[in-house]
Amino acid sequence: MSTTVLAAGNHFIRPSLFTEAVRAAAGDLPLNVRELQFPWPHTPFGPVAEVIEASGSEEEMIEALQGVRICVTEHGPLTERILADCPDLKLFCTSRGGPVNANLEAATRHGVAVCYAPGRNATATAEHTLTLLLAAARGVGDTHTDLRKGTWRGDYYDYDNCGIEIEGATVGLVGYGAIGSRVAKVLRAMGAEILVHDPYVRPETLAGVAQQVTLDELLRRSRIVSLHARVTDETKGMIGRAQIAAMPRGSVLVNCARGALLDYDAACDALDSGHLSGAGFDVFPEEPLPVGSRLLTAPGAVLTPHIAGGSRQVAHKAAHIVAAEVGRYLRGEPLANCANPEVFEAG
Repeated sequence: MSTTVLAAGNHFIRPSLFTEAVRAAAGDLPLNVRELQFPWPHTPFGPVAEVIEASGSEEEMIEALQGVRICVTEHGPLTERILADCPDLKLFCTSRGGPVNANLEAATRHGVAVCYAPGRNATATAEHTLTLLLAAARGVGDTHTDLRKGTWRGDYYDYDNCGIEIEGATVGLVGYGAIGSRVAKVLRAMGAEILVHDPYVRPETLAGVAQQVTLDELLRRSRIVSLHARVTDETKGMIGRAQIAAMPRGSVLVNCARGALLDYDAACDALDSGHLSGAGFDVFPEEPLPVGSRLLTAPGAVLTPHIAGGSRQVAHKAAHIVAAEVGRYLRGEPLANCANPEVFEAG
């Protein structure tokens, strides 16, 4: 008997990518795959009922999920209402780094396993972090803007306006997970001294690459600081006015993690005063950035619109990670990245 799967994609991970990956993972097992297209990123994601960072609507999902046993998606919502109206659903796979678009407690009550795709964009985000870090360290943002306006400024060669090299610099990484560790290895190869603050890091993973220090020491010693922490109650707003002030004058600050980690008003003040010589930001306290945001005119700031995790390879990796879960489920094998394994224990 054929298993019905919904491939609910968007303009980044297209439904066809999900379909191709799921069919490959299922092998000879019979599948009936339906496709649904959501509007992200042309339309920003946001809250849908009680879940965050979702795209589309409950009505679209309910209609598309009738008779569906397995759903693979990136931003499709999974809410209490959807679960109640789609009793055939048993496996929901979101190709995000965490199940932020699923009501996990409700899914567990309804007997629906929820899987996610950790590490899908670690390489892309690490590479983008390095892009912004190097650009901010060498003043690429302002010089690029000037040249586009037709202005050739020789004073960028003045000593006080020159950027800094990575070789010989001390770089502090706040967080040393899949992304931070990749950034560290590249910067270490470029000749930087790497300091790390991460209370969860295993000491053996730092050997030959980085030194674990307190946050205070990292800020005091680092000429470049890059944020790679998750947002928790403890880390929200962890880099504020006092922390930026503790950094050496002329430092560089980079954030490709989450906007909630940083006080951006304090960062803008530090850029205006020259305490920070540069900054690279891919994430913000409000997205899209509002018209008139200080960040748009802050000197030395290099900005990108939350695209660090976006590469063509990420789209394929994410689709294949969740498709592999579909294959495991169909073969009765343990799931690798299940957020609520108690669903199976209860059964």
